Amino acid sequence: MSAYQDFAKANDEYVATFGDKGNLPLPPSKKLLIVTCMDARLNPYAYLGIKEGEAHIVRNAGGVAKEALRSIVISQRLLGTREIAVFHHTGCGMVTFDTPKLRALVKESDPGNEALAGAVDEIDFLEFQSLEDSVKEDVKFLQENPLVLPGTKVTGWVYEVETGKVRFFCGLLRELGERCADDVYCVSRFIGLCEWGAQDPTS
Repeated sequence: MSAYQDFAKANDEYVATFGDKGNLPLPPSKKLLIVTCMDARLNPYAYLGIKEGEAHIVRNAGGVAKEALRSIVISQRLLGTREIAVFHHTGCGMVTFDTPKLRALVKESDPGNEALAGAVDEIDFLEFQSLEDSVKEDVKFLQENPLVLPGTKVTGWVYEVETGKVRFFCGLLRELGERCADDVYCVSRFIGLCEWGAQDPTS
């Protein structure tokens, strides 16, 4: 049975308790945007205690900031978000392949299809090999990108699929240049220590 056949029943149950959510304003009340992975095991609303109307959540394979940039610009410039949290996670599939191998796999599915081959060769799948490095690189990418508003607080986190815990990993704040020459707080020493609720070194 196709998954879509469950939609109507599930939606009826949702509508029954919908309440006054239809009156929520368009801009997110926490002025927060979260970039995270599309992995089906992740439920950021649940593990961060976020409710409808409070934050934008942008999801893609790996939770890659570069791919989320279009949404970030819209969110900041039109809808008022001023804080970005990047969440990557343990057990991520993005560490299991590389772009050349995936391109080859796609081409092998339909040999001789030049349109397919040309299209997949245009895609950088933005895989990564190190979970920790990928968080740092994404936070740095956002902090340095001219399309991200100055003064935006950008933090990086790791979600543990094995335990449900989130760990603070690194943070950047553009106006902190006086305190740190490159504005970077790369706190790898806090890995395993910064559980949810631990002090954020950028605050």
